[in-house]
Amino acid sequence: MRMIGLALVGLSVALYAIHYFIFKDLHHIFLWSFTNLAFLPISVLFVSLIIGRLLAHRDRRARMEKLNMVIGAFFSEVGNDLLRMLAVWDESVGELQQHLRAVDAWKPQDFELARRSLSHLSRAIDAEIMDLLSTQQFLDDKRDFLLRLLENPNLLEHEAFSALLRAVLHVTEELRYRDDLTILTDPDRAHLAGDFRRAYVLLLQQWLQYMAFIQKAYPYLFSLAARTNPFNPSASASIL
Repeated sequence: MRMIGLALVGLSVALYAIHYFIFKDLHHIFLWSFTNLAFLPISVLFVSLIIGRLLAHRDRRARMEKLNMVIGAFFSEVGNDLLRMLAVWDESVGELQQHLRAVDAWKPQDFELARRSLSHLSRAIDAEIMDLLSTQQFLDDKRDFLLRLLENPNLLEHEAFSALLRAVLHVTEELRYRDDLTILTDPDRAHLAGDFRRAYVLLLQQWLQYMAFIQKAYPYLFSLAARTNPFNPSASASIL
């Protein structure tokens, strides 16, 4: 870096020298030198603030693109199936299915409105009908995948998705530490229902956000995601 700086300074001196030997006008050289020097702070401001911010914005967009690819992989591998499982335990799932089954016809603002409205609703998990054995098997099979996702440095840009991963992994660990899931006490089942509810609410929020993103950025991904909507009982990947 030092050599490059010295080379540029030497090149500038050489050009000024050539200018002087050709035109013999030292006054003109000093005049334009001070003019350029006076403009230097504005140049620094322009480069550091405006161009720097543009580059930072572009870099952040690239990171968010990569992160949304990770989120897409999560829903393909874990999220959609887990949403279907938890929806069965939702005491008011019928209302939710009626609201979310037609996302293929939604406009971008509809996703944000749905996300806001759901944030004010209290989802309730029925502790009596939870199928803990099959859920434990499913989450154990996906545990390594979830842990690898947590290692992704791009997650620092997305606190909501990080919180979702932590909630799902917490439920996974809660189930693993119990010797026999068939003989739980009522308070223990209620505790697990609360953990599942936390993951369920975060899953709903993140699913809506991801669907809004791919509808705008990747319509072909949105088409498949809408056709396999976990809140549409008659959903099918096949186009009829």
